[in-house]
Amino acid sequence: MASSVRVGIDTGGTFTDFIFWDGSSWRSDKVRSTPPDPSEAILGGLGSGAAEIVHGSTVATNALLERKGARTAFVTTEGFEDLLEIGRQNRAELYNWATRGRRPLVDRDLRFGVAERTLYDGSIERQLSEEALAGLKSALSRSGAETVAVCLLHAYANPTHEQTIGKALRETGLPVSLSHEVLPEYREYERASTTAVNAYVAPLMANYLNRLREGVGRDTQLRVFQSSGGSMSAHGASQLAVHTVLSGPAGGVQGAAAVARAAGYERFISFDMGGTSTDVALYDGEFSYTSESEIADCPIRVSMLDIHTVGAGGGSIAYLDSGDALRVGPRSAGARPGPVCYGEGAEITVTDANLLLGRIDPDRFLSGRMRLDGERMVHEMKRLAARAGATSERLASAIVDVANSNMERAIRAVSVERGFDPRDFALISFGGAGGLHACQLAERLDIRTVVCPRHAGVLSALGMLCADFTRDYSQSVLGTDPAAAFAALERQAARELADEGFDELRLTRHLDLRYRGQSFEITLPWSERTAFPNAHRKLYGYDHGSSQIEAVTARVKAVGVSHDAAPDLAAASDQQDFSTVFVPSGWRERQDSGGNVILER
Repeated sequence: MASSVRVGIDTGGTFTDFIFWDGSSWRSDKVRSTPPDPSEAILGGLGSGAAEIVHGSTVATNALLERKGARTAFVTTEGFEDLLEIGRQNRAELYNWATRGRRPLVDRDLRFGVAERTLYDGSIERQLSEEALAGLKSALSRSGAETVAVCLLHAYANPTHEQTIGKALRETGLPVSLSHEVLPEYREYERASTTAVNAYVAPLMANYLNRLREGVGRDTQLRVFQSSGGSMSAHGASQLAVHTVLSGPAGGVQGAAAVARAAGYERFISFDMGGTSTDVALYDGEFSYTSESEIADCPIRVSMLDIHTVGAGGGSIAYLDSGDALRVGPRSAGARPGPVCYGEGAEITVTDANLLLGRIDPDRFLSGRMRLDGERMVHEMKRLAARAGATSERLASAIVDVANSNMERAIRAVSVERGFDPRDFALISFGGAGGLHACQLAERLDIRTVVCPRHAGVLSALGMLCADFTRDYSQSVLGTDPAAAFAALERQAARELADEGFDELRLTRHLDLRYRGQSFEITLPWSERTAFPNAHRKLYGYDHGSSQIEAVTARVKAVGVSHDAAPDLAAASDQQDFSTVFVPSGWRERQDSGGNVILER
């Protein structure tokens, strides 16, 4: 008999989390991650078969951060071979003349220019010849490239030449990422960078998903969570892996939204503190998205939930820098060796500091399945404290304070810096370590309400099961009527989601708008496009009155309508404890009908 269980899985740097939903109740689990091959932890914790798996993956993210992607070639219009290295020449540190340059994903000897030219209006000034195509194929065969990114000038306006090159190279067996398929938008550098990132990580994602597919069996529907907060098919993730770079954190925001709505909060800041990082996002009645992000020196211009990430988690390592100042993170102890109290690590972490301060019960960690080594932690804490000239308790308190400062800046980045007052929002705290720091962070920001969801330690995995199957489409429309672009994108969405088994869709339109002459846009729902001056004034503090407004990019979000019941948040069949809540003096605690802990100042 086929299984009817749906499973949400969030692969983290320290633990891999599971939610099992059988249609009437759900249970949770958590196992140590296996960073060299995340599928080992997944298959080990999965147990018997499942009808569907929605999986948050760190494969693309880690490949970028560690620069361990596939050997990538870059093909562009002749004369633009150094586009990825030149970039926009923006300087992250304006007054630092010694700042290091950008680290392009593609080495200089793997960049190839091809004789062709398409103009901004889609007209072809120089045709791509058979000789040029044959020369490119020959050069690539000698290069040792494992994957190819193709980004020709103005291919978003006319992809003919990219299509010809893509067909020829795919016949050789090379994985090929074409910019008009990955990102059909203007801005050559961002389009080139996004396409190169996709080419760089896609082969690793494909190999990983193939291994996972063999492990779970062909009868299981395997989906991967996207940075935009919806799932996609495993095949889609293999082809467009760039959409998964913030896969896990996006699941957390979806889970936080489900909990907040059930608890009666329409405005909240999500605070997800795991083992290696903290992810924060702001929800003001609707999700906030961005198409401008940068990871490991690489701009990525695809739709993502607007999440701010800092290297501050339970496993963040505390150390003294060259000036003997205390630092915490972004380096993490990860799953192996982990914090000192896990029994293998040798460097003190935030988790060790919380244990020494009595905020973690060593006998109940991971529902009592994992015994913490307090004696080993005390020994290493004393060693670091001696170097710092402090007591162990004072050092542990300072470690927590530094970590809190890092996380406070992240919350301010998504609230104060965007024109929002954090005092108007509840703080939804989750992740294995979130409850240990939430109240102190709320005090720093003058937030009066903290919500710690039931099963906060596995909320990202739960959010993945609550989210929809989605695809995002875009097309530059500079100087043209966006209506035709919307219609074409919606036809493409209907065709592609029908191939995924969805006959019923929900389609929403958005439009990127700006004042003529500006370099940056504001994305608004199609129905609210006339409110652009108000949106500009809210974001920047002013508007340009009667100045001409121009449409830049048409965007369509397609949601495949599923009739499967979403997990009932109150239908948990277990009471496992995967997180701890620290309640300082000055706070009162209550539990709502859904089992969430509500903390109020």
